[in-house]
Amino acid sequence: MGFLSRRAFATAALSTLATAGGASAAGPAGPVPGRREPRAAAEMRGVWLATVSHRDWPSRTGLTAAEQRGELIAHLDRAVRARLNTVFFQVRPMADALWPSPYEPWSEYLTGTQGVDPGWDPLGTAVREAHARGLELHAWFNPYRVADHTDPARLAASHPARRHPDWVVTYGGKLYYDPGLPEVRAFVQRAVLDAVARYPVDAVHFDDYFYPYPVAGQTFDDDAAYDRYGGDFGSRAAWRRDNIDRLVRETAAGVKRVRPGTRFGISPFGVWRNAAADSRGSDTRAGVQTYDDLYADTRTWVRGNWIDYVVPQLYWHIGFAPADYATLVDWWAEVAEGTGTRLYLGEALYKAGAAGQPSAWQDPVELSRHLTLAAQHPQVRGHVFFAAKDVAADPVGAMARMVADHYREPATPPR
Repeated sequence: MGFLSRRAFATAALSTLATAGGASAAGPAGPVPGRREPRAAAEMRGVWLATVSHRDWPSRTGLTAAEQRGELIAHLDRAVRARLNTVFFQVRPMADALWPSPYEPWSEYLTGTQGVDPGWDPLGTAVREAHARGLELHAWFNPYRVADHTDPARLAASHPARRHPDWVVTYGGKLYYDPGLPEVRAFVQRAVLDAVARYPVDAVHFDDYFYPYPVAGQTFDDDAAYDRYGGDFGSRAAWRRDNIDRLVRETAAGVKRVRPGTRFGISPFGVWRNAAADSRGSDTRAGVQTYDDLYADTRTWVRGNWIDYVVPQLYWHIGFAPADYATLVDWWAEVAEGTGTRLYLGEALYKAGAAGQPSAWQDPVELSRHLTLAAQHPQVRGHVFFAAKDVAADPVGAMARMVADHYREPATPPR
């Protein structure tokens, strides 16, 4: 999930809406905010803290270690004031690291130059300071994205992508590791589990990027890997899904082996498949489907209890015809029913009051309506907000309204 997908694909992934009738202009429908239905005292109240491209933190290049630390602490303190209880901290935004990893270089977002030691340990600090404030810290990793450009020479000299150019695919103006290579899958797991071994993180968190989002007119060139490893599969799509399934299963097992009690969760794009493609799918008309386009069979992961929790990114308003928030809450609640996988909902706080968003998102009550509606489903155990900078800015008071309506008292996260 790099935030790029959240902004670009929560709306542009539905850009086929011209044939679907477009967004409702009437504004949100459904429940009005009010007292929530009684539920367990434990609920997820989370916020994503994105580091890619300085989305949330650090605010810019050139800050000193003390300034970076101060900004990080301020985000944690702000989460506490909003009565949130969990921070999802992006610690591997670009096949790099926000801790002293033996496998990957220091992130360029810390010093402006990839591979340069920032003089402090952001992940270690975040875990310690979050726990001191009663917050959980979920370490957020992007599995396969290497760079937002196509020039390997711009990577740190020690970068694994330079030592193993055969691991890398250029696609859509970016560099990615090839998910079809077993050695890539093993490497990604080593990089992730190093952080789990070093720090008492409460969870490992993957975002919505598996195979990259489709780019019109371009092909993800994994021919060599498919020729070598895809012979037992009926199609390239089935082979690609198996590659991602293996990553998910093996990472889940590795997390539990390295640090028992640590959870593993994923925040996929909100539509698994449209009902037109699969009778088990949602009554939506999304332009992207995780099963078909990202090769991520998110429904199977939940139904099979492969992961501890799922946070579908439901970044649309109530009444949005192609992907109605209410419709998708119903669908995900049914999928999670009877499983051991906790269901939390990803909320598009970044849309509230944003220029160019439809009238529903100019209404500070829209997000509060989401929580009221979701409270009707006992399977929904909480919400996660994208993202930290928007908790701070809150231009139309949507976060403040939601806190006043629903978060009057603190809550502990589900275990």
